[in-house]
Order: sequence, then C-alpha cells, then structure tokens
Amino acid sequence: MKHGNGMLLQLALLISLSLAGVVVGGSAPTSTHLRFYMHDLVTPYQGAPATAVRVARGTTPLPTAPNLRFGDMFVIDDLLTEGPDAASRAVGRAQGSYVFASQTELAPLLCVNMVLTAGPHNGSTVAVLGRDLILDKVDVRELPVVGGTGTLRGVTGYGEFRTHTLNATDGNAVLKIDMYLSLSV
Repeated sequence: MKHGNGMLLQLALLISLSLAGVVVGGSAPTSTHLRFYMHDLVTPYQGAPATAVRVARGTTPLPTAPNLRFGDMFVIDDLLTEGPDAASRAVGRAQGSYVFASQTELAPLLCVNMVLTAGPHNGSTVAVLGRDLILDKVDVRELPVVGGTGTLRGVTGYGEFRTHTLNATDGNAVLKIDMYLSLSV
C-alpha cells in the first residue's frame, strides 16, 4: 500500500508541474527580436504594382474613412525590407489578408504570414492574427503572434506595429514592425 501511495504522489507532482508549465529536463525559452518594414501598396505607381488588392466590398462606409467600408477585404503580398525605403534589402513577404471588421473604427482584422526570405530564419514564417487599430491615438499597436514554421516552429510572442508613413490620398503605407518572439527549445 505504501508503494502505491508513493506512485500516486509522483504522478500528482508530474501533473502539477505540467499544469504549471514546467518542462522536466527542458531548457529555458530563447527570445528573438526581428525588425522589418512592410510596404502595403493599395495603389500602384511607376515600377511598383499594388500589393494589397480589395477582393470584397463592404456595405457601410466607415465614419473616419468614407472610401473604406465595414466588410472590405484586402488580400496582401507585401514586401518586407530591412529599412523604410522600398529599395532597401528585401527580407521577406507579408502574405495574407485584412478585413475591416469594425463598423465605427479603422480596425482591420489582420491575418498574415511573415514569410522570411533572408537572414538566419530564411524559409521560416511567423503567423500574426489580431486587430490592428490603425488610427489609434497610441503610437504602437500590439498584435499577437500565433505560431511559426521552420526555425521559428512553435514561436509565440507579439508584434509592435507602427505606421512609418501613410499617404491619405492613395492609401499606400509603410509599417515598421518589431517582432518579439519566444521559442522553447
């Protein structure tokens, strides 16, 4: 009977450690910071095609941007670069979509894979899914990282999105993105 109680105690200890997020024999998570600039081109210009294309037109114009509507959906394949200039070194593509999911604010739901094509994470992706309150009074919008592939498989964390430039006439924008990632190894 005493032997059975010892096994029950060990089992209870293992369960409580797993519920607490402790990995027996594992190592501490590593953290990674990535910075890049996303070039969202709604309107093409000389030598640069549109990289954000409206594929669905919503119903109700947004109060702060009448040319956009609740329900508008854009599919993107935006260039990611090291610096804010589109001619700076390419490091990947932002591929996915955004949908204007608020009837009162410029707050698209962003669903995007950051496909990395250069550097130590070449061939890896970071998946972001969250609400991007574009014209919020704060300088930084925080969006959750929900996963990754390749060298970033199983990554968690968040991205800080800042509007570097926004052309109100044509809708083109450059976003500065800082990704703070945690990876259990």
